[in-house]
Amino acid sequence: MYIFLDESGDLGFSKKSSKWFLFTLVVINEPRKLEKVIKKVRKALSKKYKRKYSELHAYHVDEITRKRVLRSIAELDILIVTTILNKEKVYVGLQEQKNYLYNYTANILLDRLLNTNLIDIKHELILVADRKDTKKNLQENFISYITGAMKEKRKGSFKMSLARSHDEKGLQAVDFISWAIFRKYERGDYNYYEIIKEKIVDERLLFP
Repeated sequence: MYIFLDESGDLGFSKKSSKWFLFTLVVINEPRKLEKVIKKVRKALSKKYKRKYSELHAYHVDEITRKRVLRSIAELDILIVTTILNKEKVYVGLQEQKNYLYNYTANILLDRLLNTNLIDIKHELILVADRKDTKKNLQENFISYITGAMKEKRKGSFKMSLARSHDEKGLQAVDFISWAIFRKYERGDYNYYEIIKEKIVDERLLFP
């Protein structure tokens, strides 16, 4: 079973920062189905877009393309779990420890996934997360933190890797889902969220 993890928003706390930060994960048994969605939609895009962008991102495409991706994803057998960080309620001390807050929030998300009881605790899980940070020590700390926490919570095999969304189309698919949920909170726009909401099995705030 594969888990793809992506994020939306930022962990800044200035006036220019986003009001919300969220992690979204998608659980799927056949990751190639996510890849096929991205390949099919991208194939239909203009050559101009393909020259400008090497991958699909919800932020860069138009409304028709966004809905096409989300509707195709909504037809798949997937589970979506999202944890939304209420940045206004984050303690000042945590605001100054962004790397820890990032790891902690991701861990809470995975914990909530396991608590849904929709995944066999003995089933092998393979987690693929977007490699946002370029610093190797932060990447290693993230993997170590999540891997250690998961091994304490379950008996089944757990593997984790970081990948660039350019190389992993499953992450590109999750980008659209995460973006749709983020729009709901950041802009009050339910237009895209409504397409995939039936696939969401857990959606809760952190620090409500």
